[in-house]
Amino acid sequence: MDIKAATKAIKHGDVSPVYLLYGLEKYQIKEFTTLLVDELIQKEDRDFALVNYDLSESSIQDVIEEAETLPFMVPRKLIFVRDASVFTAGKEGGKIEHRIEALLEYLKNPAEYSILIFLVHHEKLDERKKVVKALNSAGIVLSFSPLGGHELIGWIERESKQRGCILATGAADILIRNAGAQLQNLSAELDKLCLYVGAGGTIDSNTVEQLVSRSTEQNVFALVENMANLRLEEALSIYYELLKQREEPIKIAALITRQFRIILQVKELMGQSYSQAQIASQLGLHPYAVKIAGEQARKYKPDVLKSILSRLTDLDYQMKTGRIDKVLGLELFLLRLAV
Repeated sequence: MDIKAATKAIKHGDVSPVYLLYGLEKYQIKEFTTLLVDELIQKEDRDFALVNYDLSESSIQDVIEEAETLPFMVPRKLIFVRDASVFTAGKEGGKIEHRIEALLEYLKNPAEYSILIFLVHHEKLDERKKVVKALNSAGIVLSFSPLGGHELIGWIERESKQRGCILATGAADILIRNAGAQLQNLSAELDKLCLYVGAGGTIDSNTVEQLVSRSTEQNVFALVENMANLRLEEALSIYYELLKQREEPIKIAALITRQFRIILQVKELMGQSYSQAQIASQLGLHPYAVKIAGEQARKYKPDVLKSILSRLTDLDYQMKTGRIDKVLGLELFLLRLAV
């Protein structure tokens, strides 16, 4: 079952006794848990019906004991279990001893008045573990991965519509490039933009540029993109703005190096027929970052990228040893890159 189907089922009253929510997209996980609370628990019952556990502080036996205990003054309860590393690869940290057998036994006959929700902020589960297999059979396991390019644009458009405003063509792309691809940040920026244009208003690219400031990382991202497209004036403008913000040239150079290294890695993996999702997983990057890096990679040959990285390494050495003025050195690098 996917997230959409699980959401629809909950709204129709078809609720599983156990949920396992995992992935790196914490904002979507939070949205899903909010849906569970809103749909299943009345506001006046929430003091007694919502229970929280952290497996770094409590054992799985305590959680099962809670699930098997009749709720007090409410028809049912939701039990949220965080730091559920018992479902992931590697050894469980901490001093708490978890007897997984207790959970396995519970899954055979879960209490009808309790709903267990395990929250795992990891990219993957350990599918080899018996408890993961058992939960796949007895409950619902949902993956919350970062949204890819088209999915992310679609999410932004839906969110803006829910807030009563409209996104002009290209505005969503500018918003991502300025604010990044994390849903929590994008949601906050959409709140601000929709408040600015008002109900029924249109958010265009200029509005986004005016109201959504870029982080240092996003500025460097834009700088590299301008260099890839031979827009030297725009790239230098971003560089000078970063200097006005008192950003250290060595840090800027390090971020530029990181971006060119990503471009080279993406280019090499694309050459091996890796998909965007596979590249994102392999490099530990957001799918949208891979999409943009892939577009930039098409504008460079591998040898050129390796040469740029070599020059950046040399520049880093010269700046750190005082052989060249840091501000001038990076400026000269950008000027030569455009030749």
